[in-house]
Order: sequence, then C-alpha cells, then structure tokens
Amino acid sequence: MRHLIDWFPGFLAGGAGTRLGVLSEQRAKPAVPFAGRFRIIDFTLSNCVNSGIYDVAVLTQYLPRSLNDHIGIGRPWDLDRSFTGGVRLLQPFQGRQDTDWYAGTADAVTQNINFIRRGGARNILILSGDHIYQMDYDMLVKFHEAQEAAATVCVICVPLHEAPRYGIMAADEQNRIVDFVEKPPVPPGDLANMGVYVFRVDALIERLQALAPKHKDLDFGKHVIPSMLDRYTLQSYPFAGYWVDVGTVDAYWTTSMELISGHSQLNLYDPNWVIHTRSEERAPAKVGPQSRVLESMICNGSFVRGQVMRSVLSPGVYVSPGAVVRESVIMNDTWIGPGAVVDRCIVDKNRPTCIETSATVKANFAWHVTRAFHQAGRCTGCGECTRACPVGINMRLLNQSLARAAEEHFSYRAGTDRETPPIIGAYGLEDKESFIR
Repeated sequence: MRHLIDWFPGFLAGGAGTRLGVLSEQRAKPAVPFAGRFRIIDFTLSNCVNSGIYDVAVLTQYLPRSLNDHIGIGRPWDLDRSFTGGVRLLQPFQGRQDTDWYAGTADAVTQNINFIRRGGARNILILSGDHIYQMDYDMLVKFHEAQEAAATVCVICVPLHEAPRYGIMAADEQNRIVDFVEKPPVPPGDLANMGVYVFRVDALIERLQALAPKHKDLDFGKHVIPSMLDRYTLQSYPFAGYWVDVGTVDAYWTTSMELISGHSQLNLYDPNWVIHTRSEERAPAKVGPQSRVLESMICNGSFVRGQVMRSVLSPGVYVSPGAVVRESVIMNDTWIGPGAVVDRCIVDKNRPTCIETSATVKANFAWHVTRAFHQAGRCTGCGECTRACPVGINMRLLNQSLARAAEEHFSYRAGTDRETPPIIGAYGLEDKESFIR
C-alpha cells in the first residue's frame, strides 16, 4: 500500500457523456452500467485497490446522484476506512471564494488545491473515471519517479480514424513528450492521451495557479499539458494493455459485443485482478426448458425462456417464451414479452421496463438506444406519442432529424408487422430521477 506522503490519487468523474445519448441523460458517464453487473467507474476504482491504493478522492458534478449512491462509503472496494485512507466524494459548492461549478477537468482539481496541499503528497495521480481498462498504477508511478519527470502522461496507439476524439502527442526516442494537440480535426499521429496522469504536486499547483485566471474552463488536455511543454520535463508512458473509451453509443455497443465474442483482451474472470462493484443480492440466473442461449452473458436474477444470442443481460431481465434477443445489451429488470424481437439495441435500465408482446425493436440505421415503458395500458399524456398506443408506450425521438423517418417506419402496436424504428427513446414514468439509478 502506498501512503499519502508518497502520492495521492484523484478521480475526474463528473463527465456529462452527451454522446451516449439516453444512457447518460440522467446519470454521469462513469455511472453508466457496463458488462451486465458493473458500472464504468468500477474499472478505475478496482485498478486502484488492485494496485494497493486506498486513498482515493472522486470529483463529481454532473448528475452525481447515481454515482454517489453506487460508490457510497466504498465498501465493495475495501475503501470504507476511517483512519488509513478511504474514498472521499468532492463535489463543487458555492462559497465565499474559490469555489464554483467545475468548468473543466483541471478546474475541478484547481478548486480542490487546498485539499491536495493538506495531504502533503509529493506526487498526485489524476485518473479519468469513464474508461474501461485494467492497469497497475504502481508500475506507472515507479516509472514516473525513475524518470524524475514533472508529469507523466499515459498514452496508447489508436486507429487514425478515431484519433480526432483524443489528445494526440508526439514523443522522442526517450518517450519524452515534444508536442501535444487536443482533439485535432486532422490528427498528426495516433499516439493518444488516455486521461491518466501523474504530476509532481509542486509543478501541478504552479501551472494551475498560473492558468486559472486566464481560462475559466481550465482543462488538462487543452491548457495544462501544452503549457508545460516548454517549462518542464514531460514523459509519456506507453500502455500496451486493454483500454477503451466507451464515449459513444457505437463504441459502447461494439465493446459489449467484443466481450461476449471471445476476442476482447479485457479479462473479467482474472482472480488476480478482480473487478469489484456494488451489486444486489439476487437468485442465480435461470434458463428454461424452451430457451436457447448462445454466446451471451446472463447475470444473476435473470430468467431466460426464449432465445438469447450474442447479448448481455443485466440482473433481473426476463425473456418470455418465443421472444428473441440478438446482439443487444439489456439492462436491469427489463421484461421482454412473448414473441417480441430485440435486435442490435441497448435497452436502458428502468423500473419497470417492458418490451410488449410481439413488439419488434431493431436498430436498422446504426446502433441506437431504445428505452420503453409499459404503464399498465394507460398513456401518461406527455403529448409525444406519434400514434395511438394501447399498450401504454410513450416515445421521444432522440434524433429530431429522423423524426419523419421514424413516423413512417415505426409502430409499437402489439402484433403489428411493420418496418422497425430508427432511434427511439421512450418515457412512461412521471419521475425519471426516481428509477434511473
């Protein structure tokens, strides 16, 4: 276990994740469910405890309720400690001075400078809480200390067509960073910033205090790292393991499908690197006599009586006889009715969630997010139903540009055989905050 006097880890875990659409509409991106029973932030928290780190600060802002409830006092990760370490949730607040809503990643750290100073650490580890990866941070910090760098940035090679999503840098033969550009439209290379940093505390504080008056949206990629190039020694840490940013619906779906295909480098079953999470106690998963399950992940509490192929079923999912689920991610407590077909969709977790009898939900334009609620036969009168809905479905199109196409292609009436919808999000409960947890 590394102690606070050596270095201190802090999370940036308040991202809005707008490119995830409905999935991050009522929760922060790190709180989005992943791989059936986990949340995205579980991977970074588990990396910490598996690396011997038990002093953790989590900086949250955007829709923090779900994330705060999930982390709690940190017991699933052995972070519920009173005297030596533990987890601290640092949220923005309005005071007499130096405090306001976090406007950028580095701004969030700037507003907690006094907290960092009181810790007395020589180095600080800054982590993004919204990526899927497994990393031993102890090796990273030892590398940083051996290089005597002011900052070390973890990097990974990405496909060139995805490079505009990341900060791109260039490094010399000694892995020293010589150039850095944040999310360039035309990337000069494929060496991407992973959002994992180690800073020498004195160098970080100097840069934050110098830049904060000039940039209200102070950001590590946009401002801090580029400003350090001519003043300090910056080291890159090439990472050869598994790392993915599931920041888009396409990336989220693709990563989920890789997990069940056997081609993913992410090992959720390694007893030496356990991914910890907070989970409910539920009965074991059950497979009925008429069911057929192929290359799928079925979580506890699920009951499969239909067909499930190349899909991820979160806890409490019920698949009725005659229902078919193909290449989809179905989140907690979803009820899929007899004869229903769910094909290449992501169905969000809600209470209750229902794909009605004989309904067909299929993404035929791209990989889209579908959310549907069954309200015991009554419509909530939101005014957004495009057709009569006897089974009580309310819809809200996520992409207004496809509204006309949706009107032509979509019918959720039970037993109707029409072409299937493009992008659909449906709401049927009056208080969304009460069930998206």
